[in-house]
Amino acid sequence: MARKIRVLFICTHNSGRSQMAEAYLKANGGDAFEVESAGLEPAAAVHPLVVEVMREEGFDLSGNKPQSAFELYRAGRLYDYVITVCEASTDARCPVFPGIARRWNWPFPDPAAATCTQEEKLARCERSATGSRRS
Repeated sequence: MARKIRVLFICTHNSGRSQMAEAYLKANGGDAFEVESAGLEPAAAVHPLVVEVMREEGFDLSGNKPQSAFELYRAGRLYDYVITVCEASTDARCPVFPGIARRWNWPFPDPAAATCTQEEKLARCERSATGSRRS
């Protein structure tokens, strides 16, 4: 059996975008991938709007815990691909994971950063979730 391709999705808080990307690759990548996500400054929990929208998409993220990119590095975790999902143009602290890996940036808006009504936040989160699936 071939070795699984190891992928890490990272963003600032690991509470939204990277959690969504991890869920989609796990669901669609089958046994070919070993997938994790982490953040530079992990939040206490996955953002509630992300949990809600992903549930509607068929994913249960309610038990997911954000994790630290630094802790993964300290534990000696290595990846074939490290993919940042933050918007480098607007996220001044878009994380970098050290080590040998192919690095990509697949930016999409942070659904938790919306400063608008609850309905507009939910719509933004839905666009992020369905947009990440089409990428």
